[in-house]
Amino acid sequence: MVSSRNIPTPNGNDIAFIAETMVNRFILVIPAFNEVGTIHDVASRALHYVKQVVVVDDGSTDGTSQALADLPITVLKNPENMGKAASLWVGFQHARKVGAEAVITIDGDGQHAPEDISSVLAGSERWAKFLILGTRVRTDCGSVLTIRALANRVADFWISWAAGYPIADSQSGFRVYPMTLLQKLNVKHGKKQSFVFESEVLIEAARLGVFSVPIDVQALPRQGTTPSHFRPVVDILRITKMVAWRLLARGMYLRGLFQSLRGYSDHQALSAPTITSSHLHKNIGSLSLSQALDFQGEREKPTKISRRMGKKL
Repeated sequence: MVSSRNIPTPNGNDIAFIAETMVNRFILVIPAFNEVGTIHDVASRALHYVKQVVVVDDGSTDGTSQALADLPITVLKNPENMGKAASLWVGFQHARKVGAEAVITIDGDGQHAPEDISSVLAGSERWAKFLILGTRVRTDCGSVLTIRALANRVADFWISWAAGYPIADSQSGFRVYPMTLLQKLNVKHGKKQSFVFESEVLIEAARLGVFSVPIDVQALPRQGTTPSHFRPVVDILRITKMVAWRLLARGMYLRGLFQSLRGYSDHQALSAPTITSSHLHKNIGSLSLSQALDFQGEREKPTKISRRMGKKL
């Protein structure tokens, strides 16, 4: 299991805020493949913020499901390893069946802090029609592998182009999906789409008129003993191939390129402090989506933020 860390105790106001307004409307889905060393810690901490936690065990052989036996959560098991995309899809379908209004997703390897659930939920409460994207703030977690950081930036560029607007941290699995979006999605989710799926969802969501709102979350080092299932070179090549086909289908979509480059630096600045629900309504972070808000009929405009995230105009 994970060694003890200095994990912040859930703020009483945050818990009350979530319990009163959202606890029965949201489901947390955690896809997990051979995460016995971290999954109990992640799920138990998440229960402080979400009443309904679903772990999708993707054919684990290390006792991942058994490690959760003492927790009041739902465990769904894939008959074999089907990939992250299929596991997320299983969780989405379960959420639809039980009538959830939105689905939160985090990874089971400890790289996402469940304590940040309060922040993304508060963002979803304010912008319910949007896909909330947890953008990882790398502070005291040490240096990130250069090849992976570079791969993520490459993916951000291509996905932003195909989506037609700047997207921060497109490879983050910390998200809140509105059910209104999930009901419309028609994206391949086979094993080959494992890490392509979440990227394609951002593009398809934009095509459907649903844009992402970035909210800062912590980026923690991987806690488990197993290596990351994400392969920077292979998976980024697959993502690039998917994006290329989508761009070709739209005649290269040059308008999307121009729109994604405009203000791109705003969304690449991942240095702002984490936004918590206690001050989310005062400062939402980097957000230049006024046109998207108009398109979706939102009447409440997000706070304008300058090019340096966190500094109000």
